[in-house]
Amino acid sequence: MQISEVAIPVAHTTLATTCRTVPNAQATVLVHPATAVTQGFYSAFADYLASRGFNVITYDYRGTGKSRPASLRGMEVMMSDWIDQDVPAVTAWAATRFSDLPLLAVGHSVGGHALALSPSTSQLRAAMLIAAHAGATRTVRGWFERQRVRFVLSVLAPVLCRLLGYMPGKRIGLGEDLPRGVMLQWSGWCAQPRYFFDDPAVGAARRMAMQRIPMKVLSFTDDPWANPVAVDMLVSPLPQARLQRRQVSPREAGVPAIGHMGFFRRRCEAVLWKETADWLLAHCTQKERAEHA
Repeated sequence: MQISEVAIPVAHTTLATTCRTVPNAQATVLVHPATAVTQGFYSAFADYLASRGFNVITYDYRGTGKSRPASLRGMEVMMSDWIDQDVPAVTAWAATRFSDLPLLAVGHSVGGHALALSPSTSQLRAAMLIAAHAGATRTVRGWFERQRVRFVLSVLAPVLCRLLGYMPGKRIGLGEDLPRGVMLQWSGWCAQPRYFFDDPAVGAARRMAMQRIPMKVLSFTDDPWANPVAVDMLVSPLPQARLQRRQVSPREAGVPAIGHMGFFRRRCEAVLWKETADWLLAHCTQKERAEHA
């Protein structure tokens, strides 16, 4: 496996990208990250996919990880920009760089939102949505967790963003720091009964109705956020996508817990990572290539 660092242009800046390439690759897989999660979190998973014969591309959204500027104060970027600009930029780069191979994707949380919304998804052979859900706060399972999320997103976030000019996620255990616009748009969506489906500027239902590729939607019984109600809300407006849904318990996966983040931890390799790689490989057969030619 060869690992190289690439800077992909987007909106007057670049996205820090890591490209894993292998000899005789069967396909290229894009890994679209979750909110406030950097590409390093996906390294072990990306290494595993490379060991199964995939080229793998991980990256950081603008304002996070290695795509973060020296200061987030004054950075003008929103969560919808990640979805509408960053994800298509990475997809277009990969489609050009590896034009002879099928292009696949794995989207975690908001990365799954992007796969459901973006026109660039039409360039993919197939995609997996991991712990992806409509993030309306009212759907969070458990009274205490629901109140905690509501306080952080609706009370704490606006105050901190106004005072500091960005969201100090690291200081409050939210993951990475986030640009002000990303945080405020996200918190606004979460406060709506139907998440971004209630934001007319997104046009989510219209855009999702155009998706036609196979999508596997993987969720977990111990995830309080991506629970069945929230997952249903996200994926039911995908009438033309060939959806395959599966909810997995930690016991089925042979691990003590999975939750919202645990799929990408190495302990899930034997069952869940293998299942994922097998499913992705099944969409790279000669028959599939001929059907999509």
